[in-house]
Amino acid sequence: MTNGDSQQQDARIEHDSLGDKAVPASALYGVQTQRAVENYPISGMHAHPAMIRATVLVKKAAALSNRDTGRLDAHIANAIIQAADEILDGQWHEHFVVDVYQAGAGTSHNMNANEVLANRAIEILGGTRGDYKLVHPNDHVNMAQSTNDVFPTAMRVATMLMVRETLPVLEELAAAFEAKGREFDGIVKSGRTHLQDATPIRLGQEFAAYGLTLRRDVARIHDASNTLLELNIGGTAVGTGLNAEAAYIDAMVKHLSELTGIAFRRAESLVQIAPSMSSFLEVSGAVRVLASDLTKIANDLRLLASGPATGLYEIVLPAVQPGSSIMPGKVNPSMAEMLNQVCFQVFGFDTTISYAAQAGQLELNVMMPVIIHNVLWSFTILKNAMATFTERCVVGIQANANRAEEYAFKSASLVTALAPYIGYEASAAIAKEQIQTGRDIRDIVRERNLLPESDLAEILKPEAMTEPGIAGQGKTQTPILGGASAGG
Repeated sequence: MTNGDSQQQDARIEHDSLGDKAVPASALYGVQTQRAVENYPISGMHAHPAMIRATVLVKKAAALSNRDTGRLDAHIANAIIQAADEILDGQWHEHFVVDVYQAGAGTSHNMNANEVLANRAIEILGGTRGDYKLVHPNDHVNMAQSTNDVFPTAMRVATMLMVRETLPVLEELAAAFEAKGREFDGIVKSGRTHLQDATPIRLGQEFAAYGLTLRRDVARIHDASNTLLELNIGGTAVGTGLNAEAAYIDAMVKHLSELTGIAFRRAESLVQIAPSMSSFLEVSGAVRVLASDLTKIANDLRLLASGPATGLYEIVLPAVQPGSSIMPGKVNPSMAEMLNQVCFQVFGFDTTISYAAQAGQLELNVMMPVIIHNVLWSFTILKNAMATFTERCVVGIQANANRAEEYAFKSASLVTALAPYIGYEASAAIAKEQIQTGRDIRDIVRERNLLPESDLAEILKPEAMTEPGIAGQGKTQTPILGGASAGG
């Protein structure tokens, strides 16, 4: 066999409006996908699995809807539906080969899906790949559709699928912090503002606050994602619905809702929704807020765990790997550092989305491929990072109660509790002396004979200073400055 004969057997010739082209004989995709592969050798990254799944769900819903209206022969529709089910079960994903950086609007991705489904449906009907007389990528798989309504609809479906996967992971992280909040609730420590000593706080209060912050991120992402429930499917090229019957549009929304378990609805205006990427910008913004909150939390944990000899060392993070190739015994906050890096990447994704969202013209935003690539990977890496961070960091955090309480009692900020009784100026003088000498605040108060011993002990209970109110109020003989109104 000659080399030319071998190459001919390894390829088939397909035709499109630009002419003939060789396509690998083993490929389920066809000529338009092959052109895209050759045109865009950019990143080597292909469509996100959620986008493949969402696009195939749209194609399956279209086959069901066109069968419902009688426009598509049932035997062709059924073959397309079977092919779609195979892909949804995890088969044939290797045939989705178009680079994520491609021509605008996602035409290449849409045709990749059309060709894979058509060729697999052809095989189901007993034909051979490339025999489009049986099932045609455009005429049958893409019936009543345009890339301009398929791609943004798939974007919305894919993003909702990722929201559904991500929010439970975020809730588990919030619950882990809340559990630590309960576990550490009895541990008093020094608060810090401006990285300087502040009034006491309980370690449990800090961790409970982290949990509440993340609960609010859950609500924020959930609320933002509700704007994705409007679909422009049926709008076809420019939102006017040319070549798509009203019954088809209603059937598409119904079938997609049933296939996903998500309550999608027809867009109020099919013309408005295709060019507007504001929903994705809103969702990305909510994810950016989450990344910002996670960055702050990771930074706090790194600071609280710093040391052990020369840092705060109020908590101990689980040791997951050696921290140095030269310093034996060194352990680093590796999981928090990983989370920081993921969050920084999400900030970059959001910046790309914001530029792309405003870059559309007239009836279409042609930057949709890069928008959905960044949206889906934001969710993916955050979901994976949060799951790992919960399992390999948060649930194993231990409190260094002795160190925390030592700092709480050494802090000059304890004098804040004395101010309602002896005044701001006297309290400031005590704090100044404590900072200069390192002496116990209680000894300075005793030396200056400012308060009875029993009152001093009651007022300077650190636990009492971690709740609203005036420490010692109602339990001391010393009056609050300004009388009863001052304590109101």
